[in-house]
Amino acid sequence: MSIQLKKGVLEMLVLSKINAKDSYGYDIFQQISKNMSISESTIYPILRKMTKAGLTKTYLKESQEGPPRKYFKLSEKGKKKLDILLRDWEKFQRVVNRMIRGDIYE
Repeated sequence: MSIQLKKGVLEMLVLSKINAKDSYGYDIFQQISKNMSISESTIYPILRKMTKAGLTKTYLKESQEGPPRKYFKLSEKGKKKLDILLRDWEKFQRVVNRMIRGDIYE
């Protein structure tokens, strides 16, 4: 998958993973990297940006494997943003698929 295409969908993927369950950065990275080649360092700037924009909230939770982990939870604003991104993604897929099949002409 091209880098540009990945960049375009990573925010949506991160929001959807957090929406499914509150998660910490490395957990989000592991879930996404199972299906897509990304580096761990890609996730953290996205999470910081989302928190700064009010899309996520953070809290600390004790870990049995070391220091407390910072968990991310979607805010109401984040849930609305995810809904918009998912609708846009569905529309994008439909248009691209129609163009590939030749259903859309100039």
